[in-house]
Amino acid sequence: MQDISHQSTGEPLTIANPTISDVFDAYLVEQHAKLSANDYDHCKAVIGLLGHSLDGYAYQSLDDDESALWEACQDAEGDQHKEFCEIFGPDHILPNIYEFLGYFMVRKVVADQVLLRAAGTVTQDLAKWMAEKEYATPEESWDAIQRGADAARDLPQAARLCNLLYDLSLGSFSQRDTDIQDQFDIVRVMPGKIWLKGFGDDSAVGPITLPVKATKLCRVGWTISCAIRKTGKKYVLVEAWGVYP
Repeated sequence: MQDISHQSTGEPLTIANPTISDVFDAYLVEQHAKLSANDYDHCKAVIGLLGHSLDGYAYQSLDDDESALWEACQDAEGDQHKEFCEIFGPDHILPNIYEFLGYFMVRKVVADQVLLRAAGTVTQDLAKWMAEKEYATPEESWDAIQRGADAARDLPQAARLCNLLYDLSLGSFSQRDTDIQDQFDIVRVMPGKIWLKGFGDDSAVGPITLPVKATKLCRVGWTISCAIRKTGKKYVLVEAWGVYP
């Protein structure tokens, strides 16, 4: 164990052993020995992104004592300055997988469909590996495996839908001040039509006409960041920026 002193109280605070970074390194060593070069590159990229996600956002889930340690390490200078993955242990990995797959990968990373799919499959494998190494309980591992499976299926599909909606709206309309811009939940899907519900709205708007190939990709419960316009009794998609499972 490594100790660091809290700057205001002087009390010792303990760095985990192993840290998240140590666990990621051990996982990658094993994967390097059994994966093809291409698959290992994707695996290493996903683990790197997961580390960035934890460093950037996982502090929000800390309790008071853990927050004190994190703040002390963040405020420290030189060798004592540490990021989240260099402070805490593997028990903080799987509880933050939803943040990684549901937010970080879809809103903070510009990734192709191959990397998006890999984010799900690598998460599944990491969760299984952590259970085998007793870094996680079977229940924690199972939940992360299911989230990874969903992400491997949904993230590439959402990316395809986003690209299609963007292409459909590109140059079709000039935005107006009266256009409704929001993050809309998909609440109903029919061939060639969808209905959306904005944040805080009580009722859905629609139908919004889309090509059938687009509505085949839509899923109730997904969120579309877009602008829509009411023209008479109809709604049209003016512009789309993101699709989030």
